[in-house]
Amino acid sequence: MTLFSQANSAFPWSFGPIRAKACACDSAMCQRLHQRVTEDLSRRNFLGGVAAMLAPFALSTNAVAATTQADDERPLLLTNLRLFDGSGKAVRDGVQVLVQGQRIKELLPASATVEGARLLDCQGKLVMPGLIDVHWHSMLAGISQVAAMSSDLGYLYLVAAQEAQRTLMRGFTSVRDTGGPAFALKRAIDEGLVSGPRIFPSGAMISQTSGHGDFRLRGDLPRADNAPLSLVESNGVAMIADGEAQVLRRVREQLMLGATQIKMMAGGGVASTYDPLDSTQFSERELRAGVEAASDWNTYVMTHVYTPKGIQRSIRSGVKCIEHGQLADEASVRMMRDEGVWWSLQPFLQDEDSNVYPDAARRASQKQVSEGTVNAYAMAQKYGVKTGWGTDILFNPKNTASQGRQLAKLTRFYDPLTLLGQATGTNGELLALSGMRNPYPGALGRIGSGAWADLLVADGNPAANLDFLADPDKNLRVIMKDGKIHKNTL
Repeated sequence: MTLFSQANSAFPWSFGPIRAKACACDSAMCQRLHQRVTEDLSRRNFLGGVAAMLAPFALSTNAVAATTQADDERPLLLTNLRLFDGSGKAVRDGVQVLVQGQRIKELLPASATVEGARLLDCQGKLVMPGLIDVHWHSMLAGISQVAAMSSDLGYLYLVAAQEAQRTLMRGFTSVRDTGGPAFALKRAIDEGLVSGPRIFPSGAMISQTSGHGDFRLRGDLPRADNAPLSLVESNGVAMIADGEAQVLRRVREQLMLGATQIKMMAGGGVASTYDPLDSTQFSERELRAGVEAASDWNTYVMTHVYTPKGIQRSIRSGVKCIEHGQLADEASVRMMRDEGVWWSLQPFLQDEDSNVYPDAARRASQKQVSEGTVNAYAMAQKYGVKTGWGTDILFNPKNTASQGRQLAKLTRFYDPLTLLGQATGTNGELLALSGMRNPYPGALGRIGSGAWADLLVADGNPAANLDFLADPDKNLRVIMKDGKIHKNTL
């Protein structure tokens, strides 16, 4: 994430006033668009205005088809299928799935009929819940570093909207966004302006000075107490907070903007230019201040951290989810288990899906984390820690297509059914940790009565492997979200 630090002072994002060019078209739509963008001068209003901006440019034919299909209020009965329900248990036959509106109404025996229902013959293929990635950057995954640093904000939102559509077409119907200004994109998806996964946004990452979310250059230091925010802070990518009072303010701001959970940086990272991998960040008092602010809002804090010291400090402070943690020792893992803390692991294996670093220092850190990843997956299973799965793809548009493959390759650590359960039902439980701030109350990642109707029909056998997820264009035959079919090649 600290790729921003390479050229922070040149970064063009701004939530300040935007002056739109006069529309060459006299249509009412373009006039309304021009008026909306020029009126939204404040950051808060702009976040809503972006949703309107996206509408005329990013509405896909898939979204149009889904809207048209949703107008038919008759129930939909999925027949002739093999069912994986998201629990991690074996695939079963002899069952049908009845969808009513946005939800799964019930599971029925294969012999049952439903009067007036539309029928979807699944041709004996696998039916499974939509996939969930719990460490995703909706605004930052599908754009290169160079483009991010040389493009205006409107372009960045349009790129993110297109990547959201591709994310859904890879079978990912929900994501937990772990840092970035994704609030407007979430709103646009929820309102049907663009198609994409459900987004659980964290908003800006909260970082101490010199922490993993401090993207300033050395020449920007020191910052006076009354100095303006850096560009990355103004854009909502990260916020710097030192001391309990500043942490409270910055966390509360993200909650006001609509964060479903909060992300704090409790340690260094691999890509970082200035903060070492082994560093411990935020004092226990500062972390606890963020946790208390989130808890008062009936949600939780996750921390970016790798080392045992940072993990244990996070847990003592009340953090509910550890992001990464590949350098954990056994004492830290036992502490996670005993305190009921989630472990959100990513497949950092220094392979074809990894970021490429030009300098030896970061390659060495990457190697250390890669070796730790193998150990982390072993310890997570040994101690029975609740484990989520995510990718953490960042500034790598060529690699977003690997999202499903990065799940499939983990069968070296888990049996395929358990792993698929982790990326569906288990990840759904992690999303629900946001409690009262959950914008989509109800079961995600499961197929059962009352669950959200997020379903995939696939050519594949998860009892053998998950390789079919590596080629979603070919193997995902139906993609349904909210009971709306976004793809059907049966």
